[in-house]
Amino acid sequence: MFSEIVRKYARVFLEPLARFISWTGVSPNVVTVTGFVLMVGVAFVLAWGHFLWGGILITAFALFDAVDGTLARMMGRTSRFGAFLDSTLDRFSEAVIFLGLFVYYVGQDRNLELILIYATVVGSLMVSYARARAEGIGVPLKDGLLTRFERVTLLVVGLVFNQMTIILWVLAILSNLTAIQRMYLVWRITGGEKGG
Repeated sequence: MFSEIVRKYARVFLEPLARFISWTGVSPNVVTVTGFVLMVGVAFVLAWGHFLWGGILITAFALFDAVDGTLARMMGRTSRFGAFLDSTLDRFSEAVIFLGLFVYYVGQDRNLELILIYATVVGSLMVSYARARAEGIGVPLKDGLLTRFERVTLLVVGLVFNQMTIILWVLAILSNLTAIQRMYLVWRITGGEKGG
């Protein structure tokens, strides 16, 4: 998976950053919450139509999203709540970013983009829900056409190069296809109706 490859090489940057933060005594959960608060700020930037800056800031603040897990392991403070908080705020962060875009396009009277944002958010939430529900019935599920990492990467590309309409089409279609793909994978793994 592309995201796993990036994580492998990102350790070169994440581990020194996590080591520095650990010296300050800041907890991994505080880093997680800080990352979410920063993304709320990015949403305001996008609502004002500053797409280039929004893309740059999302890329920069993504470090907070990535470093909290490394920090928790380094400090020996991994916890089930920490993992839960991280995943939950990831969903909120993604939603608030699209809310910023939604507010901008409402002001521009761009109905197509509003529909695409709605479809993208629905698809993104269903991708996450499908995985959570699958794991709830004992089916590990990480595969998919478009995970959160790929969604954020595409979003940044669209913002930086000012091609959001095209990117929203891609996100809307592939996010929902990924949710359907995960439904199929669970059906296949569990044996479908015959699997009980």
